[in-house]
Amino acid sequence: EFDIMFNEGISVTGDLIDMAVEDKVCEKSGSWYSYGEIRLGQGRERAKEFLAENPELFDEIREKILDKRLPNRKKGEEAEAEQELEPVGS
Repeated sequence: EFDIMFNEGISVTGDLIDMAVEDKVCEKSGSWYSYGEIRLGQGRERAKEFLAENPELFDEIREKILDKRLPNRKKGEEAEAEQELEPVGS
């Protein structure tokens, strides 16, 4: 299930919040969403707005979700370096 927002399309931020709560990266207490000591907002829409305004935090939460869901994946520079070393045809 995902949100389709007018003028935005599929809400990546909304999906991130849902997965973060599911994977226990973020916590939902009542209507409040939080990431550690950081309050993301009261209600899902406010939490989405907060993450949209704080892309560094969005990326940090995204990385933690990816680490949990894809533990053997290669990250950032390591993946780029390996990609550069792959031969292109013979």
